[in-house]
Parts: sequence; C-alpha cells; structure tokens
Amino acid sequence: MIYIGSDHQGFKLKEKIKVYLDKLGFRYEDMGAYKLDKQDDYPDFAKEVCNKVVGNAHVRSVQNFGILICGTGIGMSIAANKLSGIRAALCCNTESAKSAREHNNANVLCLSKNADYKNISSLCSSRTLKSEQSSDYKNITKAFLDAKFTKSERHIRRLNKIHNS
Repeated sequence: MIYIGSDHQGFKLKEKIKVYLDKLGFRYEDMGAYKLDKQDDYPDFAKEVCNKVVGNAHVRSVQNFGILICGTGIGMSIAANKLSGIRAALCCNTESAKSAREHNNANVLCLSKNADYKNISSLCSSRTLKSEQSSDYKNITKAFLDAKFTKSERHIRRLNKIHNS
C-alpha cells in the first residue's frame, strides 16, 4: 500500500500524483491535507504517513511506501526520518529514486512542489543529468515504486550502521 500526504504547499502536486497512481493501478490512501489550509504543518502529515508505512512492518510480506510533498521536500524528509523504521529520501530524478530504493531501502519518497521538474538544476546539484534519467515527477515516482532493495551485503551493512547508531 502507498500512503501519500502533503501540506498546503504540496497539495496540488499530491492531487496530480494520485491521478497518476490511479492510472498505473497502484493502491494508495490519502493521509491529507484534504484541502488547502495555509495554517497546516508538514510534520503532522509526515507523522500520519510514516505511522502507516511502518504499521505493518512486522509482517514480512507487506511492503508499504509513503510519498510526502511539501514546498522543498526537505522539511518532510527531516520530519519523516525522525520516526523509527523510516528511510525517507528527497529525490530529484529517476536515478536518485532508483538508488534510494536499491541501495538504501528507502520506504518514503519526498518531493518538492517548488522543483521545476523540467529543469533539474532547480533542485539537484549541478551534475549533468544523464539522458536516460528523467526529472519528471511521474517518472521519479514510478522509478521509486518499481525499484527493489538489492539486499547486497554492503548495503545491509551500511543500513545496520545507521539503524544501530
């Protein structure tokens, strides 16, 4: 199951992503915001989504994901990563989304509503975007959801170091 949430700044992008998830046939639950309210706070939605993501963590066959959107994506990623069992990644192209899943076993995708996903330099480093990478929010979302954790020894070792620190 995918749990999706945003504050008021990410509301419009969240609604677009929901339409895209419907088109792809993914099941999701909208955890808010349910309307534009400039007084809402992103940590509240991060907590709601992340509690659902880790809610069935004890059941090995259940793989939940979260998608969080705010103005920059940074606040959501910070708030999400405060919660035990969450590995949230702010992704700006398909390569970062794929790597977040394959190398870091990320379970929450964070996106920026302010990012010009057609002009990747607005969010990511000045590294040249490879032609096979896409910076479109749809492709980023799909790359994240389609990728699988490699379970390689080095990635497991690194995650254990993070988990045990």
